[in-house]
Amino acid sequence: MEKTVRIDKWLWSVRLFKTRSQATDACRAGKVKIDDDPVKPSREVKKDQVISLHAGAITKTVKVVDLLEKRVGAKLVPGFMEDLTPAEEYHKMELLRDNPLARRKGRPTKKERREMDDWFGWEE
Repeated sequence: MEKTVRIDKWLWSVRLFKTRSQATDACRAGKVKIDDDPVKPSREVKKDQVISLHAGAITKTVKVVDLLEKRVGAKLVPGFMEDLTPAEEYHKMELLRDNPLARRKGRPTKKERREMDDWFGWEE
């Protein structure tokens, strides 16, 4: 009999989510998929499955290398998960980080307005 682990527990264990309840909420919201099918938090994950995870502006794709139920240190994570996320997804995140409008909520300060003018190439 092949060993299996709940997907919410595995996602938390390999540090894709800070808390297990965040992993559970992401599964319930349909942001976690196996074979393009949304999964419930109780779904069992097996070795060599590919998991897609919509996190913020990017979609991470990871392959299950090994199973675990306890959270491990960051240095040990590559032994349990292989990151298959394309470089374009990480590039999208960098573009959003550099965009002054992406990080601002509400009315910009004078300094932020000047940064936006520089970023967009506008002149007064």
